[in-house]
Amino acid sequence: MNRIKDYEKLKNDICKWMNDYACLPKKYQQRINGGWTTSKKFPYWVVGVSGGIDSAVASTLAAESGLEVIAVNMPILSQERDTFLADVHLKFLEEKYYCSVFDVSLSKIYVNYLTQLGKKHPQLNMNGLANANTKSRLRMMTLYHFAGSFRGCVVGTGNKVEDYGVGFYTKYGDGGVDIAPIADLYKTEVRELAKHLGIDKRIIEAPPTDGLWEDARSDEDQIGATYEELEEAMEYGTGPAVKILEHFKEHNEHKMLPIPTFKLQKEHIY
Repeated sequence: MNRIKDYEKLKNDICKWMNDYACLPKKYQQRINGGWTTSKKFPYWVVGVSGGIDSAVASTLAAESGLEVIAVNMPILSQERDTFLADVHLKFLEEKYYCSVFDVSLSKIYVNYLTQLGKKHPQLNMNGLANANTKSRLRMMTLYHFAGSFRGCVVGTGNKVEDYGVGFYTKYGDGGVDIAPIADLYKTEVRELAKHLGIDKRIIEAPPTDGLWEDARSDEDQIGATYEELEEAMEYGTGPAVKILEHFKEHNEHKMLPIPTFKLQKEHIY
């Protein structure tokens, strides 16, 4: 599904949108020599780099936007392919954009966490999905620690199918972000934008994976459909993935909607 006519314009528009978001409203800026400063709400974008195409595109757009970027690789018992591709992209960001790059292994923290839970309650470290989601939440905590330490803003890396189609992300994990530059782009469009941005071909062609499972299962293995099939189902309501899309939306809708809040009525209030 490719709806984009001009990828250069798309890149420039996303970067301007990100830069505008980072700027303080004029009423909060100080006047210096009769003109407005270019004061920012925050000086850094903070992005997790996994070795996948979505994080590669989101981090490159962040670097293109003009703000400084802190890019963080956070392996947790990760596959060699993922750590290799993450290193490839971190080097690209460092050499081309002079980004600050960090490699923070969370493997020991993750293993120790599950070990401590399992000492008294073995069932708490035996559920594969719960364990995978814990990995994602540890990464979210790490990104926000960087953001808190350097006054940064955490950049989301989800695409349209993941964020608004099937809800293929961890609530308060990779779903916990401050800004989402590619969440209205289909995976196909993310790939095309990656080519335009000069991202390494090996990252573009690698099978999509969330990197949360030790058996290296792909996104498509978990979902049961290709991204192209899911894009057709979302855009046109046709194709072999319609029922799969409906199934995931039904089960994951709680991630994509505001948190249910009980509202006080007049009869509750004095």
